[in-house]
Amino acid sequence: MTCASVMAKWGEGDPRWIVEERPDATNVNNWHWTEKNACQWSEDKLRELLKGFKVENDDASCELTEVEKLEGEAVANNRKGKLIFFYEWDIVLKWKGSMNDSDEDVEGKVHIPNLSEENKVDEVDVNVTIDKNTDQGYKVKSFMMSVGTLKIRGQLGKYIDALREEFSKGMILPKKSDSGTINTKDCVVNSLSSGFNLKMQMNSVPKPASNTSGCKIETSTLTFTQAFQCTAKEFYNAMTVIEMVQAFTQGPAKLEVKKGGKFELFGGNIHGEFIEIVPEQKIVQRWRSKRWPDEHYSTVSMVIEQKDDHTSVKVTQTGVPQSEADGTRENWDRYYWEAMKRTFGFGSFIV
Repeated sequence: MTCASVMAKWGEGDPRWIVEERPDATNVNNWHWTEKNACQWSEDKLRELLKGFKVENDDASCELTEVEKLEGEAVANNRKGKLIFFYEWDIVLKWKGSMNDSDEDVEGKVHIPNLSEENKVDEVDVNVTIDKNTDQGYKVKSFMMSVGTLKIRGQLGKYIDALREEFSKGMILPKKSDSGTINTKDCVVNSLSSGFNLKMQMNSVPKPASNTSGCKIETSTLTFTQAFQCTAKEFYNAMTVIEMVQAFTQGPAKLEVKKGGKFELFGGNIHGEFIEIVPEQKIVQRWRSKRWPDEHYSTVSMVIEQKDDHTSVKVTQTGVPQSEADGTRENWDRYYWEAMKRTFGFGSFIV
């Protein structure tokens, strides 16, 4: 019996052994490890998507004017019928813009240090800086940090989609069905991060039984200080401007920035009301997780103090259910401070 006589017919059996139109039978259907270099294609695509890209709304208008730095690599690999994409880019862009009610032009840079398959696109750092610190400069910078960050991430997402589409072609040779059409279910396209659900949500605990109503709840007080590489105004805006809040929480938010005004974050998981507001100096909130016992609120006080080279924020939270203290502290770090650092480039660090 010869090898050819045991080979599967076209469209039948294990696709590794399909040999029609491939009489040499070498690396049939690219089943073994194959690789395509996507570096130059990626550079061209990223420049196409980013240079000249405009970020606009009724308040401001900005444009990415130049790709100053574009360093990294990208490859597509096929291993046993699956495509794996590796890409890692460090990007610096120049931008300029202005508020629509001002003639003053503002210029600055955007640094994207970690565009890679290890990060979901909405987790990619987009750090915005301005060349000159002026009142108009801070306004335009805030616009770029909130609206611009989301828009730029959208362009990066287009690059990733295009990379996968372009370099899926010819990497896997699919089976033909009996009708002669391509059986697309045999084409599998994966990245290293596929299969992970990274949707941001606050840590949750089982909801207490209803008979806890009226019982004394043991509580704790949390205190911590954070330092941010931004102005007091920029931090205050990040906590009170709806576009900026939605940017770092990565979801819809409700915000009434006034005494007695309500707020809802993280799908309503965190909600409460403002007790005291001193712009750029102090924010006090009546704050709770919906998983806490019914009608139980804590009090959060944020004292904002601008230093010579950073802004210090002292947070005191009283009335936290004792069983929730560790989880609540962790959530502040992860979903407030680290999210702000990632989204706005505040470079937060613990003092």
